[in-house]
Amino acid sequence: MTKSNDIKKIGLGLGFQQVGITDVALDPQHEHYAHWIARNYHGEMSYMARNVSKRLHPPELVPDTLSVICVRLDYLVEERTNPLVLLDHDRLAYVSRYALGRDYHKLMRKRLQKFANEIGQAYGSMGYRVFTDSAPVLEKALAVKAGIGWQGKHSNILHRKHGSWFFLGEIFTDMSLDIDEPLENHCGRCSSCIDVCPTAAIVEPYRVDARRCISYLTIEHRSEIPLEFREAIGNRIYGCDDCQLVCPWNRFARYTNEPDFQPRHRLDTISLLECYAWSELDFMRKMEGSAIRRIGYKSWLRNIVIALGNAAHDPHIMTTLKRDYAQHNGFIQYHIDWALQQQSKTR
Repeated sequence: MTKSNDIKKIGLGLGFQQVGITDVALDPQHEHYAHWIARNYHGEMSYMARNVSKRLHPPELVPDTLSVICVRLDYLVEERTNPLVLLDHDRLAYVSRYALGRDYHKLMRKRLQKFANEIGQAYGSMGYRVFTDSAPVLEKALAVKAGIGWQGKHSNILHRKHGSWFFLGEIFTDMSLDIDEPLENHCGRCSSCIDVCPTAAIVEPYRVDARRCISYLTIEHRSEIPLEFREAIGNRIYGCDDCQLVCPWNRFARYTNEPDFQPRHRLDTISLLECYAWSELDFMRKMEGSAIRRIGYKSWLRNIVIALGNAAHDPHIMTTLKRDYAQHNGFIQYHIDWALQQQSKTR
């Protein structure tokens, strides 16, 4: 067994569903990334426009890096309610499937660190650094090169036998390892993800304008939600999965065995009014250990207010929003004004 194969066996034994290895050459990404930044498709994510050279040249980020070990960790949970049905239920909140349970960052980092430690025990000390959706790393591009999957037209990584419901992680190492071959792209002529996007954020195959994306708007965007996108947000209070929900390859996705990814606080079926009723203290306590906590209470409340405005006319919603109006700051009041206006319309 080669060193690379032995390393993959170690990773699989630690609970990763797939391990792939690649080199550090990302030349084909240079033009694509420059175009994405030049069009301002990154929106308010200014960090995406910083350290560009480090993103495109891994050894600049971690000196002496020769190989990148990429991993896949599935997160899809078996649910009581079909997510597509949930999106049609305007009194319930929709939370992106990746955020229903505990924050994956800590779990992934801890497991990647253990992975690196076991590699070191097997082959001696090595220079390395672990990443998962952190630092200036083009993890999707690296995952494609490592054979984890191909990049779909929605920009997520896809695998023929596993779909796209998985997290990615990397170990940058100074070990010289055998590399894997990329997989063939199997999107073909399918345009399901492009057609279903509520805000037409997939501006062309393989290119997403984050400024139009509901995931960006409800998570990364911290100011007022633009008027043109509010109705399209529907009941999505954190993220959006539409492009993945309709992807034909996700019929092959497998459920995770990770207890930490199971839904917490009934986020898979919770009502909008129950979420709205949380105080800031409730939010901070309930969302401890959750990726959702990062957006803060203000953005959380903003998103819920918009979703309440999108619900079918309900006097109780109007009464609740009017009752609490004075206790909120101007930022939330601005969105409540819109929600009340929406609720006042004849449905």
